Amino acid sequence: MKLACIASDSNIAQSCQASLAEKYNFVDTKDADVILALGGDGLMLHTLHQFLATDKPIYGLNCGTVGFLMNELSDDDVVQRIAAAKATKVYPLEMVATTRDGSVERSLAFNEVSVIRYSNQTANLQLTVNDIERIPNLSCDGILVSTPMGSTAYNLSARGPIIPLDANVLALTPVSPFRPRRWHGALLPSTAVVNLTNLDPQKRPVGASADFHEVRDVVSLTIREDRSRPFRILFDPGHSLEERIFNEQFSS
Repeated sequence: MKLACIASDSNIAQSCQASLAEKYNFVDTKDADVILALGGDGLMLHTLHQFLATDKPIYGLNCGTVGFLMNELSDDDVVQRIAAAKATKVYPLEMVATTRDGSVERSLAFNEVSVIRYSNQTANLQLTVNDIERIPNLSCDGILVSTPMGSTAYNLSARGPIIPLDANVLALTPVSPFRPRRWHGALLPSTAVVNLTNLDPQKRPVGASADFHEVRDVVSLTIREDRSRPFRILFDPGHSLEERIFNEQFSS
C-alpha cells in the first residue's frame, strides 16, 4: 500500500506527521493508493475538495477538536488500520450560482450549501423545488441544503434534522425564518432540485457558500445532489460514519 500524508498546520498534526514519516515511506499524492489526512474535520473537507478529480480514498486521524469525520489518533499500525478500514461513500451537492453581474459559479459541497443575508435586513427568497414554487416569499436570515454527512454541523445548529447516512434525503433548513412563521424546513428526496431566487438583490443582497467556497451578490441559485461519482472516506471497524450520525440523535 502506497500512502501519501497531508497535515494541517496545528502543532499536533505536524508532530504526528513527522513521527509517522520516520516509520513509513510516504509517496507523492499522485502516486498514492490512499491519502492519510492529519487534522480535524476542516482538513477532511479541504482534502475531499483537493482530490475531487481522483478516486483515492481518504483516511483521517483526528488531530483537531471534534474529529467527526476522522479516526481516533493512536500509535497503532496505521497501514494495518487502513487495510482493515471500511469505506463510506459520500455524495456532494452541486451549487450553481448566478450573480448580479451575470457570472455563473459552480462548486461542490460535502456538508451543505447555505444562503445568508448580507445586509441589516432580512432576505426575501423565492423557493422552488422540482420546478414547483413552494414558498413565494421566504423572509429569513438565510436557508441551507444539507447532506446527511453535514446534517450534524451547521444544519443541526440551525435546528435542522439529523439524517441517517443511507436515508437518501436532504435537509432544507431555514435560518431565523420570519415569514412564514411556522415553516421550519423540509426533508427532500436526494433527487430533488432546489432553486432559490433573491427577490430584492439590490436592497437585500445575499451570498452563498458551498462548504468554504463563497459567492457574493447571488441573484439565483440551483442546488442538487451530484451522484456522478462517490467519494470514499475510510473508518475503523466499529466506528463508522453511519453509526456516529445515528448516535448524534441520542446525545445530550
